[in-house]
Amino acid sequence: MTFSIGIVGAGQFSGQFATLFQAHPGVSDVYVTDLLPERAEQLAAAQQLAGTFPSYQAMLESEAVDAVAIFTQRWTHGPLVLQGLDAGKHVYSAVPMAIATEEIAAIIDAVKATGLTYMMGETSQYNPATVHARNQIAEGAFGRIFYAEGDYVHDMDLGFYEAYRYSGGENWKQTASYPPLLYPTHSVGGVLGAWQTHAVSVSAIGVVDERGDGVFDKDVSQFGNDFSNATALFEVAGGGSFRTNEFRRVGYPSHIRESRFRFFGTDASMEQLATVALWQDKKGVKDISELLEPKPTLSPDDPSLQHIAPDLRAAFTSGSAPVHDRARLPREFDNLHNGHEGSHHFLVDDFVTAVNTRSLPSVNAWVAARYTLPGIVAHESARQGGARLEIPDFGDAPQ
Repeated sequence: MTFSIGIVGAGQFSGQFATLFQAHPGVSDVYVTDLLPERAEQLAAAQQLAGTFPSYQAMLESEAVDAVAIFTQRWTHGPLVLQGLDAGKHVYSAVPMAIATEEIAAIIDAVKATGLTYMMGETSQYNPATVHARNQIAEGAFGRIFYAEGDYVHDMDLGFYEAYRYSGGENWKQTASYPPLLYPTHSVGGVLGAWQTHAVSVSAIGVVDERGDGVFDKDVSQFGNDFSNATALFEVAGGGSFRTNEFRRVGYPSHIRESRFRFFGTDASMEQLATVALWQDKKGVKDISELLEPKPTLSPDDPSLQHIAPDLRAAFTSGSAPVHDRARLPREFDNLHNGHEGSHHFLVDDFVTAVNTRSLPSVNAWVAARYTLPGIVAHESARQGGARLEIPDFGDAPQ
């Protein structure tokens, strides 16, 4: 059984996924559309895709397309997802799920009403540290988990200026001010993807930017945002807490590792830095860096990456880490590029398998809500000077 898919947005990220969708034996045809038609034509020609559509609406109206994969600007995902579901298409969405609680609620309602597959492509779900912590928690190796940390530390100078200029045009500074806590899933998802709980309240602090270059300037920002860094402390169901950092002005080598995690339990703990990962218990310390280290499968100088800022290319070239179990993946992926610490292959396979078997994907609508909503509420907490706010929950996915 196969299905066809339409790529929405032909930017720097989507081309990598177009390759994987096209190679997957569970997908028949791959189409693409973009607000700039020439970008869609270039991608279709470069990868010999099935064709292009002049607009997203035209793609949704076509019976040739069974599903859509949304790779547009991060604040546009919610409305585009709803349009896709309303048109009867299965939907894969890049992160975040949405930027408002109301949008998230509407997506969950639409998935319930239509029975269609929705999946958010959160890369941290298959971050090697998250995978290892998830395995160890399942085996009870930590004892009782009571605290965790997740950081997404990516300085604007390391590729983000180029990325926003590429996608934002002349008014790119208006959107480059996107609030850090509204892009929370790389940090929150990495924690909750291992620790099977959810956040119930949060207190957050934002740091007002001081660069003075028009980015993170309230008077310029489309979002009225001047926070470039933010920290949030979450309370979780069942007892315990976790802290996340979303930093866009930080002296840190994000091209080496932009997401990093720590988990603390009553019997053992695990800590990860840029180049080192440690497993610790009451007897001593074990270096597990090699277990979590992906091996690159694509050179950063590969011609397919020429339009991507050099400081962002590492995210598109990582292979798999020893902790990854590739046995379930199609053999067609064996020699194809991977990315974000080995997550891309697994995310594409999750979605394709879910659509073809009508099963729930790993990051389904209910899981996606638990990865996204905490950041939305945390941003409001930061706007209120750190007020502790409750986080709504839509429950577990129906079985």
